[in-house]
Amino acid sequence: MSDENGEELPGLDLDRLRAYLDREVPGLVSGPLTGRVITGGKSNLTYVVTDGTGTWVVRRPPLGHVLATAHDMSREYRVMTALRETDVPVPRTHHLCEDTEVLGAPFYVMEHVGGTAFRTQEEIAPLGLDGIHAVAERLVTTLGRLHAVDPATVGLADFGRPDGFLERQVRRWSKQLEASRSRDIPGIDELRDRLAQTIPEPSAPAIVHGDYRLDNVLVTDDGELTAVLDWEMATLGDPLVDLGLMLVYRERPVTGGDHPATSAEGFPSSAEIVRMYAASTGRDVSRLGWYVAFGCFKLAVIAEGIHFRHTRGLTVGAGFDGIGDVVAPLVERAHTMLKED
Repeated sequence: MSDENGEELPGLDLDRLRAYLDREVPGLVSGPLTGRVITGGKSNLTYVVTDGTGTWVVRRPPLGHVLATAHDMSREYRVMTALRETDVPVPRTHHLCEDTEVLGAPFYVMEHVGGTAFRTQEEIAPLGLDGIHAVAERLVTTLGRLHAVDPATVGLADFGRPDGFLERQVRRWSKQLEASRSRDIPGIDELRDRLAQTIPEPSAPAIVHGDYRLDNVLVTDDGELTAVLDWEMATLGDPLVDLGLMLVYRERPVTGGDHPATSAEGFPSSAEIVRMYAASTGRDVSRLGWYVAFGCFKLAVIAEGIHFRHTRGLTVGAGFDGIGDVVAPLVERAHTMLKED
């Protein structure tokens, strides 16, 4: 469907959305809605909608090939709602709809927060060297704050099962790999087996974001971090998986092309990021190589799933043509990290 300005909005019927919100959240919307797809997302579909007065964000799963347990709208909605009163910045949530008759899939509506999700050197460069370094420090500090939140105090005691978390994660992403297989991927089965055989003693459990990286937070022009986004894989478990994946993105981001923001001058090295995190949390990071390797495996599986959907014409937006090319280098890096661990 397209809005009244003619912009294509696959997966979002604005008339049905407005009628639903008028019924379920009276007073939120005061006029006809227009909208646009937010670019950059490779998974859930995200739209900005406005009635000319207020502006909101709508999130829903992708149009096809939705893997089991992935793209859980209620999970995102619940964790952001729970974190509302903590020092972890999240958008204010407005409404969750699990009735698939409205838009064809579950969705939720949340506050539209100002800020930029930095993806390229060009976008982040105006902050200057000190500003870029400060943003990275805030990124790491915010992750530490998330991992310091007591799940029980915010109503998330039953949000996951920390016992056996790492074993289940390896099994989960192995199953996701099988569900997305469409070609031979050298070394990935050996990687899966090595990860399963070398699982470390877990760090103390915490709320895990599941996809924590620079372009999943919003930052103002003066470098303040205004919101952490994309909570679809959040759970309770070993928080070092967040740090490991963040380092994978630091070295091999999936956005930003040849000049990603994390490679900008002033952005800390991986070693410095680890030191920042360890200093702010006091957690043992001596087995971090395993977590980085697992992050590579997880990201490779996610990329392969997107590649699978793209080859079947089920992705929305641009930038998917080369997603399958990141899989092999991720597998190779993971094997290297396990050798060094």
